[in-house]
Amino acid sequence: MKISNFDICVVGAGPAGSSAAREAAKNGVNVVIIERKKSVGEPVRCAEYIPQLLLGSADAGNEFIVQKVKGMRTILPSGEVNEIIAPGLMINRDKFDKAIAREAVKSGATLISSCNAVAFENECIITKNIKGEISFIQPKIIIGADGPFSTVGRWINSVNKYLIPGIQASFNLVKPLDMTEVYFQKEIFAGYGWVFPKTNVANVGLGMLPEKGQIKRIFQLFADRLKAQNTITGNPIHWTAGWIPAEPVRQITSKNIMLVGDAAGQTHPITGAGVTQAIICGKMAGQWAAHGIKTNNIKNAMDGYEYDWKDDFAESQTNARIRRELMESKWHDLDSIIKSCWVSFKEYHRNI
Repeated sequence: MKISNFDICVVGAGPAGSSAAREAAKNGVNVVIIERKKSVGEPVRCAEYIPQLLLGSADAGNEFIVQKVKGMRTILPSGEVNEIIAPGLMINRDKFDKAIAREAVKSGATLISSCNAVAFENECIITKNIKGEISFIQPKIIIGADGPFSTVGRWINSVNKYLIPGIQASFNLVKPLDMTEVYFQKEIFAGYGWVFPKTNVANVGLGMLPEKGQIKRIFQLFADRLKAQNTITGNPIHWTAGWIPAEPVRQITSKNIMLVGDAAGQTHPITGAGVTQAIICGKMAGQWAAHGIKTNNIKNAMDGYEYDWKDDFAESQTNARIRRELMESKWHDLDSIIKSCWVSFKEYHRNI
């Protein structure tokens, strides 16, 4: 049995995994990324918005940028419209993921695509490629960045238990938009609909709890309303769907394994945004993993990463979980609670 030895094995080549691999490789350790998909970033399961400030942290060029947006417009059931200035970028997410993965490889990481992590036994990751061939990787540290249904997370019994389904289609826009739009409607239970513009088209989607209605039927009602108000036109161009973690803060390290991004449940439980956390926490994970290898102190690396990501994000994530629980329990009284449950209103930032 042939075993490949690496200092660090990163499972998943999304923004979290590639950012972790890049930082670790820059620090001079031997890193491999295994990615189950044949092509990094495909298919796209994302609304494709990032804050403009994240461009510097990503440090992967700008070829993926489609359009700038100046802020977010929130439309309430009452018809009230709230606008905030929040400079952002609409991107091609597949190109974005590929760009960060390329930077990781340039920094010295090895990328193996069409490679699925199937088990972890005797300190070895057992992998299977697209041809069904089995191979073995023995790393000193494992970074799990393999999405909301993380295989690596199961190895340490740290899994996402609260996931919200999302569905999205692209439509032609009637006229260009310079802001993202978020819609709250009673039938979109404990969630929201969105219109995110990409020049002459838009990503139109919704995320909601499914038990209060069929998500496809609600999506059709939402799209019909957008057509009636002359925002979008025509038939869907492209469909996508996925699951959005809405987790409370939890332990995401054990022994020599750490989780990052959606695998770690680091997504914002109210907005569903996760790219910022993926990149920032990915960089933290890579830096701490490299430090653990170079100092031969893996426990210190696990503890350091756990402390740092919580120091940056635990407070906002915990606050968002409280707002989500309020939203779900009081959805029948949406008009009175919505400003306490959405980030663009000052009420959201007050203590409940």
